[in-house]
Amino acid sequence: MRPTRRLLALTAALLCAGLTAAAALPGGAVAADRARPDRVPLPGTAPVWTAAEAVDQGVVPGASRVVARVYLAGRARHTLAAEAMAVSDPRSGRYRHFLTPAQIRARFDPSPAQVAAVTAWLTGAGFRVTGSNAHYLVVQGDASAATRAFGAHLHAYRKNGHVYTAPDGLTSVPAAVADDVLSVTGLDSSPHQAHHGRRDVLPGPAAAFVNAPPTSDYYGQQPASTLPKAYGQVMPYVVKGYTGTQLRSAYGAAATGLTGAGARIAVVDAYDSPTLEGDLTRYASAHGDAPYAAGQLTRVDAPVWTHTENPSVTAPDGCGASGWYGEQTLDLEAAHAMAPAATLTYVGAASCGDTDLIDALNKINDGHLADIVSNSWGEPELASDPAMDPVYDKIFTTGALEGIGYYFSSGDGGDEKAATGSKQTDMPASNPWVTAVGGTSLGIGADGQYLFETGWGTDKAPLASSGTAWTSLPGAFLAGAGGGTSSRVAQPSYQAPVVPGTLADFSGAKHRVVPDIAAVADSSTGFLVGQTQSFPNGTTAYSEYRVGGTSLAAPVIAGIQALAQQAAGGPLGFADPAIYDRYGTQALHDVTDHPYGSSVQLAEVRVDYTNNVDATSGTVTTLRTLGEDSSLQATQGYDDVTGVGSPSAGYITSYKPNGGAR
Repeated sequence: MRPTRRLLALTAALLCAGLTAAAALPGGAVAADRARPDRVPLPGTAPVWTAAEAVDQGVVPGASRVVARVYLAGRARHTLAAEAMAVSDPRSGRYRHFLTPAQIRARFDPSPAQVAAVTAWLTGAGFRVTGSNAHYLVVQGDASAATRAFGAHLHAYRKNGHVYTAPDGLTSVPAAVADDVLSVTGLDSSPHQAHHGRRDVLPGPAAAFVNAPPTSDYYGQQPASTLPKAYGQVMPYVVKGYTGTQLRSAYGAAATGLTGAGARIAVVDAYDSPTLEGDLTRYASAHGDAPYAAGQLTRVDAPVWTHTENPSVTAPDGCGASGWYGEQTLDLEAAHAMAPAATLTYVGAASCGDTDLIDALNKINDGHLADIVSNSWGEPELASDPAMDPVYDKIFTTGALEGIGYYFSSGDGGDEKAATGSKQTDMPASNPWVTAVGGTSLGIGADGQYLFETGWGTDKAPLASSGTAWTSLPGAFLAGAGGGTSSRVAQPSYQAPVVPGTLADFSGAKHRVVPDIAAVADSSTGFLVGQTQSFPNGTTAYSEYRVGGTSLAAPVIAGIQALAQQAAGGPLGFADPAIYDRYGTQALHDVTDHPYGSSVQLAEVRVDYTNNVDATSGTVTTLRTLGEDSSLQATQGYDDVTGVGSPSAGYITSYKPNGGAR
């Protein structure tokens, strides 16, 4: 095909914009001046860590290898968000009138002319395209090409004993392709890795963890009557781990008779457990969950590009691959326990790096592999790469327009100050197009009845050596549901009528507050999971243990949303507008830290094996508080621990057409 006149003119302009010299740099590179009017800066592409955490080692040699991704904006980029909100808002006449993947490709995928223009600019600057799809181009070149293409003065920075390269400020693109380029990543070579809560060879099962007795079958069953009182009360031993039967009863799912039939849930994590199917089958059989029907569980590997882009992140030992097996197993067992007839698709990213996880998410959108996507991973906002924000935005808005709802755990470090030194939220949970799932401590009674919930926040106090007192009550902060106010995401419209201004205010503007909704997360009131583990004697065996975190809350909410979808008669898509529409109604529990009044402090006693597997090295006894989440508080109304609250018995049926318990 002959190039069009417009394309020839545009290509010439791009080459001029990309190559015109403003300043000569070491190595013979010529930098495109970022201040020129024919250049457009890319927001979020200036690394923050280079100024705060690193020592500048100077400009890198011009011949230094550079591999980057250039993400494509596609057509009609400025209308995508409005279209997505129109199908997500219950008050819109287009609510739940979703588009098919084919319709989305026809309207929003990059045009051949856009791809050609971006390619011409990059190759003219000295890059070569080594991989491509509808979302991005992978390019390889050197630092000289980067300075010509992006106006990026690449420096070497020493951080935590390692040397990484990164631009010394915002990168830019020629104005002629500014509407075609979404973001550029890879110029910053420091690892950006998600934490939970493929290569050809993966490590075996993770080291074993076994819960020590005594434990309770339900909340309060076993009082620790031989141990000191706390807060004037005899405290109970922790639960051994709730089952799906108990959670379905407590959250009102069992009473609906719904099973999630017709709903499709995807779980995204990194890697893929080699013992997964056997573990899931055995667990379901042991705890009365429905057996998996033929074809009900599918495993999909996302494409692998980053083995050549950033091998240090892709390597299994760079992400703790075996640790992700437990996350994967938990997510699938919890989702199946809540929605036993929903189909499950596991999409395994090649690593915990942003680019691999993005590939996994795009794979779901491209093939519409699910209606509901549970994600129990993320990282503190200030550690995440702002250049990825528009990329994630496009994925989640595209999913919303397609009728896919993305659910992300809000994090397990409370306000993150204890772990990072700064109060902050997590990403991608702070993205305005996902449902951020916070955490609670859940009390379930002997008959499966809902007793109470508090916000999840745990202080840990050890038993004194004398055995007669708890040391330094309430103890040190251990873990809690992530939440707070995003420093870089503006307040979405659905939060404005509900979220208190005191929470949303950030530097004089209204910002996104996390989470949106919550469910059980406290490991002291956690979920029993079954998984093959590696024991100290060299054997591997299936065993069960209690687990928590918002990594549990996210798949529990995903399962509940599958039931709500069945009640509604079809996919719900991006759920936040509908969830906030239920704020203050009987569909939600208004969770507070002190459900029995401010004078009653709830806590539980927990015994742990010192060596994690048996009593040969002794045990440690601690008191774990409920409802003490760093600086975050679960209060009446919306709060930054539990959002609008947790699903009540009327939540699922509130999605039935023409009524329901609202």
